[in-house]
Amino acid sequence: MRDREPVVQARTRPAPAQRRSTERRQMILSTAEKLLGEQGYEASTIRAIGARAHIPVASVYHYFSDRHQVDAELLQRDMRELDFLVSAVLAESDPPTLPDTVNAVFDLMLDYFRRHPSGIELWVKGRTATISKLVRAFDATQAGKVRDLLVGRGLVRADLPLLVLQLAFEAADQLFHVAFRNSPDGDDTTIDEARRVVTAYLETYASRAAHRHG
Repeated sequence: MRDREPVVQARTRPAPAQRRSTERRQMILSTAEKLLGEQGYEASTIRAIGARAHIPVASVYHYFSDRHQVDAELLQRDMRELDFLVSAVLAESDPPTLPDTVNAVFDLMLDYFRRHPSGIELWVKGRTATISKLVRAFDATQAGKVRDLLVGRGLVRADLPLLVLQLAFEAADQLFHVAFRNSPDGDDTTIDEARRVVTAYLETYASRAAHRHG
């Protein structure tokens, strides 16, 4: 009996209709992102997105139930990138002091939002219940990362409660809100004060070793 030749399965490819659907969905998101950055939150309606993308409004609603779903997907995309960047800066850099660590995170966030004005429009001006929930979840994740780093490097007490970092992120979030409300690029004076507030708060939990080297 002849051995059966192995069956080589062809790599499946998305059907043309599925590919077109994915491309159109991405076009809607990209158009919404541009509108947010150029004209602001109030101008970025479903109707405006459809007109800019040359897609019928009914077709936009086929992919997204309302503008809040568009907003949420855009913000989640920003958060995925920010999560990667925060992890990278914490892993690659070696700030010798607590203030340096705070500044590293502040610098990253400030640079990102200055380069992605659509993100700050959602973060600051589009605070629906869904957006607020996403922001809180993001802040909670980053708070855990920063706490682990600070404890691991001996910059804060080993028993530092996670709540402390969560409150630090909450304070920073509110002050970022003020900074970008005052200026499209984020008011530097307000950002500097935010750095001082967060740093001073965290330094009340600094380890003895950090105090000796401070």
